Amino acid sequence: MPNTDPSSRDFRTDLSFLSGARILITGGTGSLGQHMTRRLLKEAENARLIVFSRDEQKHFDMEQKFRDLDKNQALRYFIGDVRDANRLEMALRDVDYVIHAAAMKHVTIAEYNPFECIHTNVLGAENVVRAAIKSGVQKTIALSTDKAANPVNLYGASKLAADKIFVAANNLGAASGSTFGVVRYGNVSNSRGSVVPLFEKLISEGADYLPITDERMTRFWITLDQGVDFILSSLEIMTGGEVFVPKIPSMRIPDLAEAIGPDLEHRVVGIRPGEKLHEVMIPRDESVNTIELPDRYIVEPALAFWSREPYMQSGATSVVDRFEYSSETNKEWLDVDDLRKHL
Repeated sequence: MPNTDPSSRDFRTDLSFLSGARILITGGTGSLGQHMTRRLLKEAENARLIVFSRDEQKHFDMEQKFRDLDKNQALRYFIGDVRDANRLEMALRDVDYVIHAAAMKHVTIAEYNPFECIHTNVLGAENVVRAAIKSGVQKTIALSTDKAANPVNLYGASKLAADKIFVAANNLGAASGSTFGVVRYGNVSNSRGSVVPLFEKLISEGADYLPITDERMTRFWITLDQGVDFILSSLEIMTGGEVFVPKIPSMRIPDLAEAIGPDLEHRVVGIRPGEKLHEVMIPRDESVNTIELPDRYIVEPALAFWSREPYMQSGATSVVDRFEYSSETNKEWLDVDDLRKHL
């Protein structure tokens, strides 16, 4: 049974279903991609891994870091961009599973570079789908974001479009046996670009205060390890078209700042363009299509062939009417002491 303590919820699954498989990770040189690679090298017996990313320096750095861990020479480093459909098709030949993590992720950068955001997040998702179908990939799962739920910024809108592309792809991939799914969660606690490394960097540089965008701001809390485990467990059970959302706790940004820098002043600097006060991972309008398991929610696809029955037989239930999963109204919270423990 899954661990139902939200602060230490364990999404881990037996990776025997990936034994001997060929697995490609787009954006594989990022924080989550490297954690994913480490887990697969340790537990997916005889699996072959392809790290797909456009940054040669990150490839080089990762190769040095993983040299001792890759004892069976299971890793391949493939320079490429999801914008390049031909390169993707070449990379996906004979691949069994794809984890699509490549994206432009910074809200403010996307706001000021809209063309680039659309090319990577939307057209890149289309390219991944087309290449996966053409190559006969068994399962492809995409990483989404809370910002795709009721989006108020371009990043969120682009990821919502990508989610829709992945769900609809199941209508196209039947002939090749390809299925597609999505996982949706918020900011990962210690990944590059999250607020934790920013606070730590400011403290190491001798800052006398920590910047808070708004005292009311809340966020969901998920660690890199939990994120990796949630993706892999969702990959195992997906039948095609689902959006998987983990049950995780919320925290308040001022509490996080106090946990990291207890002696530092907080200064309110204002919300950045396109930023939300609270994260929403399942809007009320999606509640009619949402079921839950002990450790996750599943937003059902609008696909004629999809059936919730296998999940219901595994103990899933429908959520209550007008349900909304928001970091503001979440029932599970981490306080300052909890955050210090997990940091």
